[in-house]
Amino acid sequence: MSGRIHDLLIAGGGPAGLATALHAVRAGLDVVVAEPRRAPVDKACGEGLMPGAVRALDRLGIHVPGQAITGIRYVQGTHQSCARFRNGPGLGVRRTTLHEALHQAVVDAGVPVLPLRVSEVRQEAAGVTVPGTGLRARWLVAADGLHSPLRRSLGLEVRCVAPPRYGLRRHYAVPPWTTTVEVHWGPHAEAYVTPLGRDLVGLSLLTNRRAPFDTQLADFPHLLDLLPQHAAVTAVRGAGPLRRRSRTRRHGRVLLVGDAAGYIDALTGEGIFLALAGAEALVRNVCRDTPHRYESDWKRVTRRHRYLTEFLTGVRGHPTLGPLIVPVAERLPRLFAAAVNALAHDVGSRQHLRVPDRSLSAETQELG
Repeated sequence: MSGRIHDLLIAGGGPAGLATALHAVRAGLDVVVAEPRRAPVDKACGEGLMPGAVRALDRLGIHVPGQAITGIRYVQGTHQSCARFRNGPGLGVRRTTLHEALHQAVVDAGVPVLPLRVSEVRQEAAGVTVPGTGLRARWLVAADGLHSPLRRSLGLEVRCVAPPRYGLRRHYAVPPWTTTVEVHWGPHAEAYVTPLGRDLVGLSLLTNRRAPFDTQLADFPHLLDLLPQHAAVTAVRGAGPLRRRSRTRRHGRVLLVGDAAGYIDALTGEGIFLALAGAEALVRNVCRDTPHRYESDWKRVTRRHRYLTEFLTGVRGHPTLGPLIVPVAERLPRLFAAAVNALAHDVGSRQHLRVPDRSLSAETQELG
């Protein structure tokens, strides 16, 4: 591929990178993905898709098997509050199942997925080159995850001063007892119970403590009875620190998407939705030849999630206010339902993405 100049070179074959590739190739762009890991790639995540994420996958033509999720339930001791989704269900789906479906769709669309890791890039006036690979493109999409090497190499990493939080996940072969994602609030962590199948439940812990999974789970004795250790069918996976900030979503000819573009916390379950919404916004601006608008569009489509997540994590970390979250949600169910459905709302676009009619030859010749 040494003589070929692609429209997009996507570094990272996770959901954000694969969704970007699908939107781009269906818009008529020449795309290549660089991902050193074989699909499907597993990751510690809650595996519950909000309704907005389900609709964004529908726009890509991606339909994955899973368990319908009807809402979110907060539980803390004797206090609980449930908010139902108003505009369609969410979906509990294994991360590997989702990744495999996206990967297969990209392969079926004819997009090359190269077993390469992109950790540095050389920028030119009209494009980028990846040293030592012969890969050249008009734009590089950094979709290389939470700890993005490209974000660091470009000097875009912003130091986070908030206390670090971590995620842990395990699966249990038990029938789900709920059609909602249950969020159990403990003194140091939140435990997310996600129905994933007729006989499968996912349990994720979000915590500010560096301690083994079983030690942290001991803070939720009611879950120990429902999810006995002998029913565990997968090993514990971890991720973190979760909060990551980037100075900008565009740096010259590099565009950041997904977790690489910045991440706050998994508390509101927004990760996949934000990746999919960011992918749409990125490709739309490349197609319109308005890359300067990507930053503002990214902020617009992620604003509601970022603000609500920042607010909730701030309250959670306050020693006096944190324990009041679930009692307040119980006392003000309409407010809780409004917040949940604001996060479930889809701000994506149904507009078909197309490459502009203008010729791309001038940029291509300059890069060549």
